[in-house]
Amino acid sequence: MPRDLCTLRVMTFNVRQPDKNDGPDGWEARKDALVEMILARDPDVIGTQELFLLQADYIQRHAPQYAWFGSGRFGDHEDKHVGIFYKKDRVRVSSKADFWLSETPDVPGSSSWDIIRPRQLTWGAFEVEGFGRFTLFNTHFPYRAVEEESRLKSALLVRNRIAAAAQSGPAILTADFNASAGGEIHQLLLNDFRDAWGDAQVRCGPEGTLNGFGKIASSRRIDWILYRGALRVLDAETVTDRPDGRYPSDHFPVIATFGNAAS
Repeated sequence: MPRDLCTLRVMTFNVRQPDKNDGPDGWEARKDALVEMILARDPDVIGTQELFLLQADYIQRHAPQYAWFGSGRFGDHEDKHVGIFYKKDRVRVSSKADFWLSETPDVPGSSSWDIIRPRQLTWGAFEVEGFGRFTLFNTHFPYRAVEEESRLKSALLVRNRIAAAAQSGPAILTADFNASAGGEIHQLLLNDFRDAWGDAQVRCGPEGTLNGFGKIASSRRIDWILYRGALRVLDAETVTDRPDGRYPSDHFPVIATFGNAAS
């Protein structure tokens, strides 16, 4: 089906780091299923979490219509990234940067609030053919149960930094928030944003975004696409595709289609 060039398709996706403990669900077994799912869903931009450089390189080699950017959690390309992929033929990057979820956010690799390893946010300002300008912010909040206060402080930092950086147009925030929709973190961010899943004119797939490679059936929605500005949400989907019977990750990706309400 031809794409509507007045719309923007945004995906958030925890790709699951390469981990030897994943056994039959390790990266080497599922990397082709992951690329196949991305190609089938055809997002314009993807906010990823747990992305390692070897994964980014593989995706780019096998889906060459995409470019990506982002720093690793220590300010280099070691360890995890929250990299942003975008379609080169349609999406132009006008600026990009990273900051860290800490009391010194402009210091690469910095960490505060008892977060055991650095967490960062990568953002890019984009201009999209037929759609217009927007800024995408992508991050991954701490996961441990004892880090609830850290998630709250991270949310406050992200909210304040986005308010300062994206005054001129629509903003979209993608993340694995490691917090359930409807909870304190979600409600705090909804003071400044709207939730694409809740606003979508059409919604598909389960609400829960964790699958544990098919080992769990969670109703927790911890992967969100939030937005603000002159946008409208046409549809949203929790993507449960399993190419060749293989889960691409232990999270389901979430995708939303936006229209520009100003046009």
